[in-house]
Amino acid sequence: MKTDKTKVKRRPDRGHYDKETVYRILDRDFICQIGFVFDGYPVVIPTIYGRKGNSLYFHGANVSRMLQTLEKGVSVSVNVTLTDALVLARSAFHHSLNYESVTLFGTAHLVDGDEDKMEALKIISDQVLKDRWSEVRLPNEKELNVTKVLKLEINEVSAKIRAEGVGDDKPDYDLDIWAGVVPIHRTYGKAIPDELLKSGIETAPSVKKIENERL
Repeated sequence: MKTDKTKVKRRPDRGHYDKETVYRILDRDFICQIGFVFDGYPVVIPTIYGRKGNSLYFHGANVSRMLQTLEKGVSVSVNVTLTDALVLARSAFHHSLNYESVTLFGTAHLVDGDEDKMEALKIISDQVLKDRWSEVRLPNEKELNVTKVLKLEINEVSAKIRAEGVGDDKPDYDLDIWAGVVPIHRTYGKAIPDELLKSGIETAPSVKKIENERL
């Protein structure tokens, strides 16, 4: 449902409020920007996230300023933005971008218990690279003890999407200036093995699946 905070006010026709659209955009990436007030001033910090169902998960060190602040129940804003194309108009004023973004508001809660923390960390890991969790050594007790995991419900949220061409003023269409759309694609490259990798170890299956693939 729309709220005063989530309602898209500038170009409301680009606003979306259904879970399917929100989930699809969130699942395209794994880095978000988290905004909150710390010690009286605003802070925005990028961090890795994972989504499962209607929840987002974040993790970090126990001493993290962000996690220590968020677990107190302060209000937060989270944004994920994906840029899909440059929209180049004939006039500088009408240059734009095609993009998909999600902004949500709420309060985060600490994930307690080793079993729940491990599941949350797996969700985050799978968001970054599916199936990598099953290929590596899992966190031990010491590592779990120095790690915080927070959970944020996806309730107060909206998406905004621009997927359009150039929108110049009518007189400018007669100008001898190139205009158009330049798509932006993110692509994984060829994996580079660690210098200290033991001989005979092949590239992990999770990595082979994404080499040279488009995000």
